[in-house]
Amino acid sequence: MSKYFNFFPKVLYITDSNTGDVVNNITSRFNFEETFKNNTAICYEYDVQDSDTPEIIASKIYNDSEKHWIVLLFNNIIDPQFDWPMDYRTLISFIDEKYSASANANQSGSSWAQSHTKAYYKIETRTTISTNTITVKEIEVDANTYANVTSSSSNVTLADGYIITIAISKDTQSYYDYEMELNESKRSIKLLKPEFVSSVDEEFRRVIR
Repeated sequence: MSKYFNFFPKVLYITDSNTGDVVNNITSRFNFEETFKNNTAICYEYDVQDSDTPEIIASKIYNDSEKHWIVLLFNNIIDPQFDWPMDYRTLISFIDEKYSASANANQSGSSWAQSHTKAYYKIETRTTISTNTITVKEIEVDANTYANVTSSSSNVTLADGYIITIAISKDTQSYYDYEMELNESKRSIKLLKPEFVSSVDEEFRRVIR
């Protein structure tokens, strides 16, 4: 990030001892408009791998690891430590630490997270037999409602003659699965196409100063 902040404007910072120093104004901001980020002509989707960091991706795609700020800002990532997907080993360590206070003396935080339920779901699956169209609706419910959900399946004939099979089931999500799924959801990012990087870099330098 060092070179990135070199382009930020300078401000006078007064310390508690009333001494002053000229520093980079890191409160300055440069953002991409949402319409820009959603334009498939200038960007594409990318799945972050365990070995990827913003710097590695910038090096692979833009041949310059210092362009990692484009990767981050293009995806609204402010804190790479938590907004960027963790590799498996780091994630397990994170889960262990996060839930260690809830675990007993003979249990790791990860084990506690696997054995305790975070959310309960009632699942309604509708299948239109003639078209083999399936829609699934997952509704989060409380523990008492979950306990009273009974698995069932029934057919309903609509006015147009179509027959729909409605199946009711239920499921739970552990704290461990929640953390895993949340981490996986961060893997899908968007990357600015290389041919637009120089223009964006020039605009960044103009705006940030």
